[in-house]
Amino acid sequence: MKVRYDPLLIEKKWQKYWEEKKLFRSRENKNNKFYLLEMFPYPSGKIHMGHVRNYTIGDVFSRFLTMNGYNILHPMGWDAFGLPAENAAIENKTHPAVWTRNNISFMKEQLKRMGFSYDWDREVATCDPEYYKWEQSIFIKMFERGLAYRKRSFVNWCPRCETVLANEQVEGGLCWRCSSQVGQKELDQWFFKITHYAEELLQWCDKLKGWPERVITMQKNWIGKSEGAEFSFPLADGNGHIKIFTTRQDTIFGATFMSLAPEHPMALELSAGKSEEGQVRAFVEKCLSQEKALRTAEGYEKDGVFTGSYCLNPVTGWKLPVYVANFVLMEYGTGAVMAVPAHDQRDFLFAKKYSLPIVIVVQPQGVPLTPETMASAYEGEGLMINSGEFSGLSSKDMKVKIIEFLERKGIGRKAINYKLRDWGISRQRYWGVPIPVVYCSSCGIQHVPERDLPVVLPTEVEFTGTGESPLARNKGFLRASCPKCGGDARRETDTMDTFVESSWYFLRYCSPNNSRGPFDKKKAEYWMPVDQYIGGIEHAILHLLYSRFYVKVLRDMGLIVIDEPFVNLLTQGMVIKDGAKMSKSKGNVVEPDDIVNKYGADTVRLFTMFASPPEKDLEWNNKGVEGCNRFLQRVWKLVCAERKHSKGRVEEETKLRRFVHKTIKRAKDDIGERKHFNTAISALMELTNAISDHLKSSANTESPVVREALETLVILIFPFAPHIAEEMWSKLGHKKSLMRVAWPSYDRTLIQEEEVTIVVQVNGRLRGWITVPLGAPEEKVREEALKSDKILRYIQGRDIKRIVVVPDRLVNIVV
Repeated sequence: MKVRYDPLLIEKKWQKYWEEKKLFRSRENKNNKFYLLEMFPYPSGKIHMGHVRNYTIGDVFSRFLTMNGYNILHPMGWDAFGLPAENAAIENKTHPAVWTRNNISFMKEQLKRMGFSYDWDREVATCDPEYYKWEQSIFIKMFERGLAYRKRSFVNWCPRCETVLANEQVEGGLCWRCSSQVGQKELDQWFFKITHYAEELLQWCDKLKGWPERVITMQKNWIGKSEGAEFSFPLADGNGHIKIFTTRQDTIFGATFMSLAPEHPMALELSAGKSEEGQVRAFVEKCLSQEKALRTAEGYEKDGVFTGSYCLNPVTGWKLPVYVANFVLMEYGTGAVMAVPAHDQRDFLFAKKYSLPIVIVVQPQGVPLTPETMASAYEGEGLMINSGEFSGLSSKDMKVKIIEFLERKGIGRKAINYKLRDWGISRQRYWGVPIPVVYCSSCGIQHVPERDLPVVLPTEVEFTGTGESPLARNKGFLRASCPKCGGDARRETDTMDTFVESSWYFLRYCSPNNSRGPFDKKKAEYWMPVDQYIGGIEHAILHLLYSRFYVKVLRDMGLIVIDEPFVNLLTQGMVIKDGAKMSKSKGNVVEPDDIVNKYGADTVRLFTMFASPPEKDLEWNNKGVEGCNRFLQRVWKLVCAERKHSKGRVEEETKLRRFVHKTIKRAKDDIGERKHFNTAISALMELTNAISDHLKSSANTESPVVREALETLVILIFPFAPHIAEEMWSKLGHKKSLMRVAWPSYDRTLIQEEEVTIVVQVNGRLRGWITVPLGAPEEKVREEALKSDKILRYIQGRDIKRIVVVPDRLVNIVV
């Protein structure tokens, strides 16, 4: 049986076998369903080590669960639309569809080469009309329910890419793709009304017990629920009012000016016809050319301009100047802020800069505050002062009383605000899902009839290289008929944000070829929700939040019955090298194909699982890769070596069997419960050492116990290094694939410890420990406790009244 380990030959053999036998095909049946899913990749052209790690985690778990009797759905597909494909098309003079399809083909072969257990019969690509037809159908249903709507809004705008960017696509004020300066631009945009589900999304955060606490916190903060009050400040000239929301309604008597966001509709209106108009307009334009995160950064200078208008404090009657301020955002509250400089640091800095009044209304215990001596705002609680009839109340009580007062006067009310804003889905790009609406001069906005779906993205388009969408110049696409009056209409040229496609792809996997709807309802009811979702922490907010929203919308449409898409979530760490995340710009990229060519896929898989727990960052280490390869070589030689067969000595055989069964339990717990794949591999390495040591002491003879140990080792290695495991299993004489072999069970009597450590107390206080055989008689336990050196000093010369023994756990000597 001396056969050389040739990983490339072995891996190709078993990948072909798995594919021919359709061993990864999923079927709906009544047995223990488990939906396992890794976030699908964008087809950029090559898989990277981050992909390898993510998908190996899923594959290890999938194979393990299959061996433990679960009916697994483990699909793969492609997040195929998006701006990068379009940019690549412009740069390389290649159509995005061609570029994307070529990349999918190449990356698919790379994934297959890693031996991942995907059911490729369920493969989906979001750029297929058969996929996005149903996305357009869902859009129409949302439009009919008022959950999809169009309005004019300020957006992050990249002038080079000529498209809207999500907040997360803006890094340090620059576009994440081209590094151009991002500004604000007002456009007609399509939105999904995610705010309609804000409270439910927030409430369900506490029910997602299988999610990392870090992710739950990020989601809660993004939704950003605030309880406070909403009321209006009338304009001094009597022509309207400014509505505000605040969580510090207790400080209303300290409001000395008003701040508006540059995007606020009244920012320019209040200065119209006044001497300040030009200055205000210039300031607004300046702010709109800046990225919002920069304007609100802690160290960024608080800047503003007076509008020339005043409003009135509704409780004091004071005349307050109205400013436009760079740090106020339209996204929070109403876009207008009641400025209380004594009790808000940003307002304090602004007031100091522009010599505006500071009025203290909350006095802390200790040294009294004075406007002249304050070095910063006091933002804590205290007693109310300078607050009329409310002076002397605690600020906590004041929050309640002032709301009651405002409601009695009919000028305010208790209110809840969410930081979450509706999801802007419009993208001024070509390579995306067309929004299925038309514009008719007579009938207005009309959705495309369902019978006419999909609205297919045309392939015959011209790319100018300047970045704007070619759809706006494609007459064949633009021309349409109004579905209501039959007259001429114009198609929408914006395409959907690619986060829309990734918000429901997991449902399409349940029935990827269904032609009657986005998915088969019965099959979705069988497979959903996803039992284990795996992906990067960078998707903790948008993708996961949008997916949760989308599922709730589909539930309310009656298409599914679940409330949440993902039961358990694992966010794997990054792959780093030389202390930094792998990237071409840093020159520290390790190509998976190069490592596979040198060592084989099993070595790469084993290293990515052994070098670090899944949720931690993995530091790439060439020596570690070589070490994993040596381990596989060692196991190969151990299993495939020729040995004489004889019966071993009972004591040594029992010791090895005990080690084997302890390893079975340890590996099962580490993989199935803790998902600590690295410690499971350590257990396999220890078992390998134990088998090797046993064979050396028994003159390299093989007994039934050794055979059991070797077979167990091969089975336990299978999830991590499936190709070599299959080959070794075959060489051990088995015909059945390990995909059809059950995870070994362990004998509970063999995994019990032979000795146990028992706590010894004297008069109830811990004084030491003793080690005795497991299940030792009480008389033996008492004897060992009384002669222990640690215990003797506490009982010598004292009368022992009684000795209490709790078997295998505790001794208490009462003196």
